[in-house]
Amino acid sequence: MAESVVTEQAHALSEAIQYKVVEAEFGGLGKIVLDKPKALNALSTDMIEAMQALLDDWASDEHIKAVWIEGAGDKAFCAGGDVVMLYHSMQATPAGEVPAKAHEFFSKEYQLDQTIHRYAKPVIIYADGIVMGGGLGVAVGGSHRIVTERSMIAMPEVTIGLYPDVGASWFFNRMPGRCAEFLGMTGARMNAADALFTRLADHAVATEDLANLQLAILASDGTHAGITEAIQSVQMEQRVHESALWVNYELINELMAPVDLVDVVQQFKELETDDKWLGLAAKGLIHGCPMTLHLVREQIKRAKHMSLSQVFAMELIVSTQCAMHPDLAEGIRALLIDKDNQPQWQAQSVADITPADVAAFFSPPKTL
Repeated sequence: MAESVVTEQAHALSEAIQYKVVEAEFGGLGKIVLDKPKALNALSTDMIEAMQALLDDWASDEHIKAVWIEGAGDKAFCAGGDVVMLYHSMQATPAGEVPAKAHEFFSKEYQLDQTIHRYAKPVIIYADGIVMGGGLGVAVGGSHRIVTERSMIAMPEVTIGLYPDVGASWFFNRMPGRCAEFLGMTGARMNAADALFTRLADHAVATEDLANLQLAILASDGTHAGITEAIQSVQMEQRVHESALWVNYELINELMAPVDLVDVVQQFKELETDDKWLGLAAKGLIHGCPMTLHLVREQIKRAKHMSLSQVFAMELIVSTQCAMHPDLAEGIRALLIDKDNQPQWQAQSVADITPADVAAFFSPPKTL
């Protein structure tokens, strides 16, 4: 925001969370910056705690009328959670016990996500650059979700043996057709047009128009409708044909249609395409964690008629179970610790996994 209208200098509750209050026509606009650009603004527990404290304070501050959240640098809004911390938490925990730091992280992360979803004041999300996993959990709950031509969005948990969490069970059920299953099982990347098509975003604004966007918001009346009008005054033309999900919509529905996941995987193995995006998506599913494929389909089915709070309660159980099973640690090891990209999943294929195996992930751990 324009420095001339800043009433406070930037402060930090965490080394990686900066905040300030900007004076607007309507009163105060609380600004939060995820400030860990070298790590693509990935969320740590202390960053989550700092954001929660700010939002809690501002909720009862009559001067603050709206909130703006962005990521530092020009590469990422937020690339996800601190999964290396999760790995060390799992490694330090005896088999059969709940990894304490992992459980704490998931608990506080989901509380923050739910706070944003339910915030009584407008929450404007400027989702520029990379938005993955936990970053999408923060972004999708905003009242005004803005993407740019640089936005690159994904839920790539299939590559590390987790599953799309942070409320994905909720927003997956609000996507068209079988896009949710496809995105969850492939980790496919989305652009701004994809985000608008899947209802993960509300507006697209060119990065070169950021200053005009900020000025328009500061000059608005600060209401939900007023901020919407301000964003619309500078938003980009909507181009649905630039969405790979929209272009391939019928094919995606066909690929995800089989009842048996064995047949789904086989269809992806047999897929012949010159489309680079589809090819990468197929590779993500074929080489991804077999248990994740089952969890994606199950989470969508179970959450279909759940409330938001029920969804987060379910996901806390599933995520804790993932932290107690070997696939997650192995997936993180292969991708980020040893970086050999050769994860040895517990199941060789989706055919080796029974309904009882899947159901176990949705049952609260006995030690919790």
